[in-house]
Amino acid sequence: MKILGIESSCDETAAAVVENGRRILSSEVASQVEIHARYGGVVPEVASRQHLLAIVPVIRQAMTKALTDWKDIDAVAVTNGPGLAGSLLVGVSAAKAVAMARGIRLIAVNHLEAHIYANWLGEAEPVFPLLCLIVSGGHTDLVLMRGHGDYTLLGRTLDDAAGEAFDKASRILGLGYPGGPAIDRAALSGEPVINLPRALLPGTHNFSFSGVKTAVYRMVEEGKIDNVNDAAASFRQAVVSVLVDKTIDAAVECGARQILLSGGVAANRLLREQLRQQSPVPVLIPEPSLCTDNAAMTAACGYFHAIAGRFSCPDMDVIPGLRLF
Repeated sequence: MKILGIESSCDETAAAVVENGRRILSSEVASQVEIHARYGGVVPEVASRQHLLAIVPVIRQAMTKALTDWKDIDAVAVTNGPGLAGSLLVGVSAAKAVAMARGIRLIAVNHLEAHIYANWLGEAEPVFPLLCLIVSGGHTDLVLMRGHGDYTLLGRTLDDAAGEAFDKASRILGLGYPGGPAIDRAALSGEPVINLPRALLPGTHNFSFSGVKTAVYRMVEEGKIDNVNDAAASFRQAVVSVLVDKTIDAAVECGARQILLSGGVAANRLLREQLRQQSPVPVLIPEPSLCTDNAAMTAACGYFHAIAGRFSCPDMDVIPGLRLF
């Protein structure tokens, strides 16, 4: 079964063709990072206009590189939320047009669920029950997954998501946008010598990152940062240590057989290294290109919806605040 995936929830216009939910035949992404970097963050109106320009060429590129004819596409899977309303509308409208013109089925995919399914695109197939850490610019969630479509939310951030905290700390330190990669690069030349607070929230699986972000802000305001690289390394260590400790604790408590890491922050070098080193169970992590927004994960997720018979109606709409749990 070949699924065409379309993703446009934020500032990446993406299309991909995936076979049987595991094999990537093509994965194309038109990034807007350079455009939004001048503003220090994503501008929704600008993002939606760029999606309009890129969506048709990206779909064509994905089909061409997959060496696949339209008659071989079994369904089109598209992100319909959560995300920016204008951006989502472009992808969903394109998917509806493709489905209607080609007479193929339509599958609505939750963006967070798609991030989880990026782990099915690696060599090792995940084994249930799984403990999933979804960590991105807008979300930091710990989820127990007992089977396809079977999710139990264990904990989530009470304030800033980890990716949001990285963006804000990077802006405070003058390192630029996007914050995660900027702090990661600066940390390579620094040492985590600054003692920053960690909100452990004992007795829960929840997270909080506003305190460590505020601590960095106050140190900058008071002129206590002598080395920006050391500050970046210290901030990264403070965030990563909490993510790793709470994820492992939850996995042990729930008897998970594996840990899945997903979302844009899953590309963070230190997080990948420390989770693998400290976890008592195997850790599956997508390739960095599959951690950030892409359509291959949407297509992979769509495949498992398709084999379960979960298709969408032609009047399916975008849901910017769509929830998975």
